[in-house]
Amino acid sequence: MKQTNDGPRPSAATRILPVAGRRVIVCSGTGCKANGSEAVYAAFVDAIEAAGAKVAVEFKHEGHQDGVPVTRSGCQGICSQAPLVTILPENILYMRVKPADVAEIVSATLGEGKVIDRLLYRKVDTGEACRGAQEIPFLHRQTHVVLRDVGTLDPENLDEYLRLGGYEAARKAFTSMTPEQICAEIGRSGLRGRGGGGFPTGRKWDAARQQPGAKKYVICNADEGDPGAFMNCSVMEGNPHSVIEGLMIAARAIGADEAYVYIRAEYPLAVRRMKKAV
Repeated sequence: MKQTNDGPRPSAATRILPVAGRRVIVCSGTGCKANGSEAVYAAFVDAIEAAGAKVAVEFKHEGHQDGVPVTRSGCQGICSQAPLVTILPENILYMRVKPADVAEIVSATLGEGKVIDRLLYRKVDTGEACRGAQEIPFLHRQTHVVLRDVGTLDPENLDEYLRLGGYEAARKAFTSMTPEQICAEIGRSGLRGRGGGGFPTGRKWDAARQQPGAKKYVICNADEGDPGAFMNCSVMEGNPHSVIEGLMIAARAIGADEAYVYIRAEYPLAVRRMKKAV
């Protein structure tokens, strides 16, 4: 091991195992960034390079990867334990990771396939260590729909969103569906508004479509209506292109050619990522 200001670094003798689907995902949501995740990200880049491996800053198709991917993600779901790091393909979730921990993760987990027990979450009642997110009681009962890719997807990488099928729904809406068909499809989906009344979105869009007027707009209210709620911020920070794609489909459905997104100033990371996505 070599020593740096942030702790030990792996020497060139450390060998990173060539595992299919290998990826290091450092949480880069607001909670993790506030707790130093950018320093953790930088430490992974340095440590992997110190081990003699190449670092890839984006994840490509399995079998086409050049180097060890070290990427950022949106919120990984348990902010009280930030910063969080997920190791794929084993789905190991490390918590409260410090730059000084990174060399050990690279040497032990990436180099020897070992799990570092002290960095795992422990159940409050039993003290049992949880290797991955799906073993944590707070997380394993959750079913993510809108947030299904948040926490693994790199929110600032358009190519990754496209590889996951991003903008395919918008392409279909614009090339092979009429506004009436879009409204009907949204109606059949059961999608409802989240403002409290649960009004069916398909009916809402169809009513807007039928309104007279040459100029129509789509307004995305990304402000939080409930104290302490963080839902909209999590989507914009973790998967901004999904918001833009939704706006495109809504605009096609109602006949709008312009959209506005309102984001509160207290969410600078969401603002920056939405601007970059646009």
